[in-house]
Amino acid sequence: MRHQVAGKHLNRTSAHRTALRRNLAASLFEHGNILTTREKAKFVQPFAEKLITLAKDGSLHARRRVISLLQDRNICTVEDGEPVKVTTVIQKLFAEVGPQFQDRNGGYTRILNLPHRRVGDNGKLVLLQLIGEAVPSDAVKATTEVAAPQVEQTAPPAAEETVETEEQPPAEQPDETSPDASSETTEEDQPKKE
Repeated sequence: MRHQVAGKHLNRTSAHRTALRRNLAASLFEHGNILTTREKAKFVQPFAEKLITLAKDGSLHARRRVISLLQDRNICTVEDGEPVKVTTVIQKLFAEVGPQFQDRNGGYTRILNLPHRRVGDNGKLVLLQLIGEAVPSDAVKATTEVAAPQVEQTAPPAAEETVETEEQPPAEQPDETSPDASSETTEEDQPKKE
């Protein structure tokens, strides 16, 4: 029986749920928004808001509580092919995110429903973001449009046109249009030149 067992289980073990919650919250603080499923976003939203409330306090005790709940990880950038540590998630939470919400009494995050579903399991996609962050157009475009075929169609034709114009000198065009040359001859000549 499942008496008085509160919260979503998400079909995961307790250790997996804890790791999932920590990773999603850390990614939210690192990037400002994350693209995930509705169930995971609703699962991590209260946890992230409690951490922001602790970050607003800014005391040593609050910092130690956040470290025990969230665990710390580095935020890195790549310079000259090597990862360089910029800051940590805890430092960013206390230095940027907490002060950003000093005059707000809750409701630090929002869930924006996106129109399409995930390809693998048809899960409903949402954008979980901090209030005050701009909606990234890349995340919305990736879900509202079929971006992959359009990108493939726009990029290769431009590349093919430049290749065709470079490979075909002006001297070949009159040979192809002359009435003496048969279509079989031009088809045989073209593969030899390529």
